[in-house]
Amino acid sequence: MMKSWISFLLPNDEYKEKRVLYFFAEGALILFISQIIMLICTKFFNISAELALLVSVAIFLFYVTARYIISGIEYTDITTERSYKREIKNICIKTCGFVVIYIVLYLIIVDIPSNLIGWMEIIGLLVSIGIVWFFTNYISLNRSYKKNKELI
Repeated sequence: MMKSWISFLLPNDEYKEKRVLYFFAEGALILFISQIIMLICTKFFNISAELALLVSVAIFLFYVTARYIISGIEYTDITTERSYKREIKNICIKTCGFVVIYIVLYLIIVDIPSNLIGWMEIIGLLVSIGIVWFFTNYISLNRSYKKNKELI
């Protein structure tokens, strides 16, 4: 079967691919509905076109991401308590690694902040991103683990 140009977004596993395609289709329908709602809202409220498009795309991305995380299809090989705990450690290491790499690249590319407020902004941003990243992976892992235990 001929693959589409967008197939790089899809997983190699056939079950995951089918589920992700469903998520994209559902998200596209929600995107279409939100565009219609935004079009109607522009008649009553002063909403710029950029804001309307940004909100619609954000809704689409949030929906597809949330569905993927909650579906529990990310970690198909996590079936034992030991592998579950090992994967939690891996998630922590990846999250900390991302934060360290980001701060180093930020300091190299942008500049070292000159005051305390600049440092607080960077640290606050990184802590927020790290927490969101950790919890999204943790929720996905937890759902996958429970789903895999039920299948066994």
